[in-house]
Amino acid sequence: LGWKFYDADDYHPLENKKKMEAGIPLNDEDRIPWLCTLHDILRREDTSRQDTILACSALKKMYRRVLISGASAIESNQPEQPGETPALKILFVHLDGPKDIIAGRLEKRRGHFMPLELLKSQFDTLEPPSAPENFITLSLEKSLPEILLQIESAILQG
Repeated sequence: LGWKFYDADDYHPLENKKKMEAGIPLNDEDRIPWLCTLHDILRREDTSRQDTILACSALKKMYRRVLISGASAIESNQPEQPGETPALKILFVHLDGPKDIIAGRLEKRRGHFMPLELLKSQFDTLEPPSAPENFITLSLEKSLPEILLQIESAILQG
């Protein structure tokens, strides 16, 4: 697609990385400043009309709202209203799959700060996207080319 790519893990503060390396799951207080930083990056790219892909484990609905609206999503603490115009238009791609497939992929990663034992906490925290969020759900049991084609198709369809 020729879009700019960001990996959200590159923007975790050192304290978050150390906590995860020690096998301690992150909480909302750890994640919110990180998500606000990511929102600022997405907003900057949007302002300069740069299409962007962000790989991010936005596990909770609130986290996805922070990516869209920044700190105001927390400050307002109001549920999303139908017809509300979001600060940023984001298509969330929820990659869904069994824990064993994801665990197998995590085991193959080298040099990453998140250990396999934190996977359970990620599943415990997960709130899969639902209406009225702008999302697609894709199975991790499909091949990578199939997944990429489905994402590209969803993007091109708007």
